[in-house]
Amino acid sequence: MTAPLLELQAADTMADQLRHRRGNLPEREQLQAAKNDLIRWDQSLQTVRRRLDELNAEIEQAEQRSRSIDTKKSRLQAQLKTVIAPREAEALQSEIAVLDRERRELDDAELAALEEQSRLDDDLQGLLAQEEPLREAFLAADAVLSSSQADIDGELDRIARRLQGLRDAVDAKLLKQYDRLRQHHVVAAAGLSGSRCDGCHLDLSAAELDEVRGTAAKAGGIAECPHCGRLLVV
Repeated sequence: MTAPLLELQAADTMADQLRHRRGNLPEREQLQAAKNDLIRWDQSLQTVRRRLDELNAEIEQAEQRSRSIDTKKSRLQAQLKTVIAPREAEALQSEIAVLDRERRELDDAELAALEEQSRLDDDLQGLLAQEEPLREAFLAADAVLSSSQADIDGELDRIARRLQGLRDAVDAKLLKQYDRLRQHHVVAAAGLSGSRCDGCHLDLSAAELDEVRGTAAKAGGIAECPHCGRLLVV
C-alpha cells in the first residue's frame, strides 16, 4: 500500500511540473513577441494608408478648387477687357488679385501634400517589404511552441495512463483522503526521513515519532504528519 501512494504522489508531482512548464514555456513569450511585432507593423501600415488616403483627398480637393479659380479668373479677365469705367475695372482687378492669392496658397498646400505623399509612399513600400519576414517569424515561433507543447502533452498522456494504475492500487478510502489533501497541498503524501516529514520539512519530536509510528503500524504504514496533516508514509 505504501509504495503505490508515494509513486502516485511522484507521478502527480511530475504532472504538475509538466503542466506548469507548459504554461510558462519561453517559446510562448517568443510567440507573443512575434505577434506584437506583427500588430505594431499592421498599426503602422494602417496609419500610413489612412494618411495617404487623406492626402489623396486633399490633393484632389485642391486641384478641383484650383480649376474653379482658374475658370473664374479667366471669366473675370475677359470681362475686364470689356469694361470702360475705372471703378468697375478696379473692382475686377481686386477680385482677380484675391483669386491669385488663393491660387498660390492652394499651390503651396498641394506641393506640401505631394511631398508628404512621396515620403509616405516610400514608408509604405518599406512596410510592405517587412510583411513576409514578420509573418514567417510568427509562423516559425508558433511552430516551435506547438512542438514543445506536443512533447509535454505526450509526457502528460503517458503519466495519465500510469496514474490510473497507481490510483487503482491505493485503498479507496485512503485515495479519497489523498485527493482531498491535494486540493490544498501540491504534495499530499510524503515519506518520513528519519524524524523529518518530507512534505513540510519539519522535524517530529520523539513523542510525535512514537505516535506516528504507532498509528502507521496499525494502518498499513500510513499516518498523518502532526505539523502539516499530510499523509505520512512510514
